[in-house]
Amino acid sequence: MALRNSLGVALALSAGAASGALSAGVVVATGALNVAFSDSDAAYAQRSRRMVASSVLVGFAVFAGAVCGNSGAIAVLIATLWAFAAGLLVALGQTVADLATLSLVVLVVYSAFPMPPERAMYSGLLACSGGLLQTLLAVALWPLRRFAPEQRAVGELYRTLARAAASPAQATAAPPATAESIAAHNALSSLDHSIEAARYRMLLNQAERIRLALLTLARLRKRIQREEPDCPAVNVLDRYLGLASHALNAIGNSLVAGQHSGESPEALRELQELSEQLRAIEAGHSPMLAAMLADARFQMEALSGQLRSALDLAEHATPAGLEAFEQRESRQPWRLRFGSVAATLRANISLRSAAFRHAIRLALCIGIGELIGRGLHWQRPYWLPMTIAIVLKPDFSATFSRGVLRALGTFVGLALTTALIHVLPSGVATEVTLVVILMFLMRWLGPANYGILVIAITGLVVLLIALAGVSPKGVIMARGANTLLGGAIALIAYWLWPTWERTQAPEALAQLLDTYREYFRAIREGYLHIDQPLTHELDRARLASRRARSNFEASIDRLSSEPGISPETLRTFHAILATAHRVAHALMALESGLFTSRPMSARATFRPFADHVELTLYYLASALRGSPLKRADLPDLREDHHALEQSGDPNTELYALVNVETDRITNSLNTLSEEVLDLGFKFQV
Repeated sequence: MALRNSLGVALALSAGAASGALSAGVVVATGALNVAFSDSDAAYAQRSRRMVASSVLVGFAVFAGAVCGNSGAIAVLIATLWAFAAGLLVALGQTVADLATLSLVVLVVYSAFPMPPERAMYSGLLACSGGLLQTLLAVALWPLRRFAPEQRAVGELYRTLARAAASPAQATAAPPATAESIAAHNALSSLDHSIEAARYRMLLNQAERIRLALLTLARLRKRIQREEPDCPAVNVLDRYLGLASHALNAIGNSLVAGQHSGESPEALRELQELSEQLRAIEAGHSPMLAAMLADARFQMEALSGQLRSALDLAEHATPAGLEAFEQRESRQPWRLRFGSVAATLRANISLRSAAFRHAIRLALCIGIGELIGRGLHWQRPYWLPMTIAIVLKPDFSATFSRGVLRALGTFVGLALTTALIHVLPSGVATEVTLVVILMFLMRWLGPANYGILVIAITGLVVLLIALAGVSPKGVIMARGANTLLGGAIALIAYWLWPTWERTQAPEALAQLLDTYREYFRAIREGYLHIDQPLTHELDRARLASRRARSNFEASIDRLSSEPGISPETLRTFHAILATAHRVAHALMALESGLFTSRPMSARATFRPFADHVELTLYYLASALRGSPLKRADLPDLREDHHALEQSGDPNTELYALVNVETDRITNSLNTLSEEVLDLGFKFQV
């Protein structure tokens, strides 16, 4: 990636120098430089969309900044409003937030270089063309499949679990799939919060639960056989483990090959039938054997739910499944789309939103920085608000570390650039070569260390401005002074309005579960009272859950940069978020059923199931706030779901939808319960 990004800048500068239009080449190179930050190892379609959007946005920011720069008051106002929008876009994820910050920096820089509209338009088009050049290189020189390493790692874990199900390990042997589990955890450790990444985390979570269920079933089988060698339950368990092995192998092959698993619904139904056979066998045995049979049936029903969930997730992880998911999402009303940009932003227009508070903080600081920079009449005053835009983040730890590294890296970069300018032969060829080298170092090593990134980008900016015809000496002094002041403003702003995430993350998760409980309650009322309009209550509850989910995602991002947080704790939080995503999908599908299916009276078994879902969410939220909780305290949702599934006509459209989505809720909440209980051991408030 560093090589192709450096090539984009090199081509722009070389073409400008060769054609005698070096200043135009610098503008094109600026566009290529900025859009390079949107490059990644994502799939072609996703990467190209993001980079084209970045190119257009950077070109527009160049145009808007250059035009608004003709009036100081308008420039300050536009920069402040743009900063607010950039801060709010944190709610849509780190990729969008980085793009918004990038466009804000470009706007601030070009507002210091006022141009007539025609020339501003020309410069904007040049910058956009540089970004498009970078996009072409990115699409041409990188493999198609994203998540290929993650797919292989998780797929191999499922294949190993398939072998473990077919040949259960001895009690004296090490637990199966240990190495594959560690490899999968390592492969997924750096994924973001996207829906695609959440699928792989959820697949890993299900694999871990499947692993425990297989160990327990193998142990119970041996004990049952030892207690009663001719017990028919042994054959049932053998058949069940054989089918589970086949399903696990299908999941693993699907992930590794990126193709449909080919697993039939009949195989999953047979797993459920085997559980029912074991239920019938329980009667008429000694209390000890009956207890073992009941325990085995509980594990079988839980494992069946986990396999259904894993198969569903694996299908959506294939290219065809991703396309089908996107088509299904596009058919939903915008308010019911999980990744809806409009719905997420609407939910975050509130002081209870971390993104909204960051937007206010960023807008105020940018406005103050613009006023100070223009009021002091310093050279290169745009570096002051530019530093604020780069340094100020939603969390204190990242803001502080970036502020310190920004200052140190800037001075090291200035010193290094000054030495290179004086030592090396002067000339365009030398400066272009240095720009390309620094670009390569920035994109290669910069993601690993922000200090290295700042050193490289400092030298880059000085050299690009020198290529545009501005003396480097004045640039160096002005950049140092403005960097110090801009960093100080950002740190003071966070000192006045701080957030320590280690004290906020459990509460953010508890609030998310509270909003899911309220959302589920509104949906439940819709099913129980089909004649009452509940659109307002559903909209309000859905908005609250979206806002809480955005807050929790932002909380995890901030927590990851605070010192003292272990990788295991972060992995648990990421796993919880992936599970929560699955709960949200199921809830929105249930809500959709209220409007897309023929109204039917709710079954009598729906009410106790719904009561226990609410109770589970209440208990988990209370546990995150410090109340004691044990696994035995939680309702048996799997048994409730079994009763629900056995009632009513399964061919009725609405009942069929409810059966599927409540199965997903059951599986997800059981997984979530284990994760929250696990979190209690890892995270002390």
